[in-house]
Amino acid sequence: MNAQKISINRPAIISDRDFKQFQKFIYDQCGINLAPAKKTMLTARLQKRMRALSIESFKQYYDFVTSAKGQKQELAHMIDAISTNKTEFFRESAHFDYLSKNVLPDLHDHSATKMRRRLHIWSAGCSSGQEPYTLAMVLDNYFSALDQDDFAILATDISTRVLQSAQKAIYTEEDAQGVPPALRRRYMMRGKNARKGLCRVVPELRNRITFQRLNLVARTGFGLRKAMDIIFCRNVIIYFDRATQITLFERFFNQLAPGGYLFIGRSESLHGINDQFIPCAVSVYRKPRHDEID
Repeated sequence: MNAQKISINRPAIISDRDFKQFQKFIYDQCGINLAPAKKTMLTARLQKRMRALSIESFKQYYDFVTSAKGQKQELAHMIDAISTNKTEFFRESAHFDYLSKNVLPDLHDHSATKMRRRLHIWSAGCSSGQEPYTLAMVLDNYFSALDQDDFAILATDISTRVLQSAQKAIYTEEDAQGVPPALRRRYMMRGKNARKGLCRVVPELRNRITFQRLNLVARTGFGLRKAMDIIFCRNVIIYFDRATQITLFERFFNQLAPGGYLFIGRSESLHGINDQFIPCAVSVYRKPRHDEID
């Protein structure tokens, strides 16, 4: 049987055999579990890369992206193409209320130095940056009232495309509507003239955030040296199967400092995935402190 070729007028649908090959390869590379219902979506997104490379069949593209040369030159582009990146400022805003009203005071109370050390926060799956910039606004606003603001945010994603966008910190004014007016005036600069209708996060917050490409399910682990005080990993685990979720949250548990907090999506739960965390609120968990361990 001839390999299916891409036609501009009549796009091919990926064969079951080719889909299963890509399905396994994508799972092995980044843990994303593509259900059969995603076949049409995968077809459309792979075709964009195939056209860019003038590759005519799914088999040829598969052979290329799985080759040593392709894994260096194309794998990141393929992952960018298939990744879903949906986010917004102050998404699931109850989390940020809980962060400022409960989490930060608790970390302060249980810090031997009353938080006169640097606080480390991780936005895992940061997409185009709205979540880490939201965190930076909340943290800076909280700490400024205490006359201390020593915190650092790590923002990671598997997609190089969204990381490049996030580092620019430029958004439309419509995107910024989710930011409370007082914080918007304080932390976002409005564009003028040719940049009218755009806004940019102030440099003081941009300098607080380190953006880094990271594959959450890499066999080698996270590779992070710093223990985290707070981890946000929201609306990410829905793309992984149960075995991958169990491994991922064991890693998160180990990456957190004792007493550190984990936030997941409001529709997500660790039930049946990890019972080492202490539930604190809806989709908010805490790692036990040393004095809480039997």
